[in-house]
Amino acid sequence: MLKFVQHNLETIKGVEIYPIISLAIFFTAFVLYTVWAFTYSKDKIKEISELPFND
Repeated sequence: MLKFVQHNLETIKGVEIYPIISLAIFFTAFVLYTVWAFTYSKDKIKEISELPFND
């Protein structure tokens, strides 16, 4: 099965750019979410974490 997929991918011109693009998108999203998580307001995190207990 893998050889079938590999053969088909080898025949597509310019297919080697897709893994690079997907890695770049994933890495960018990961960095942005990490920065967002570390810069998020501590008070807002505390407020959101206490929501299930506030009835």
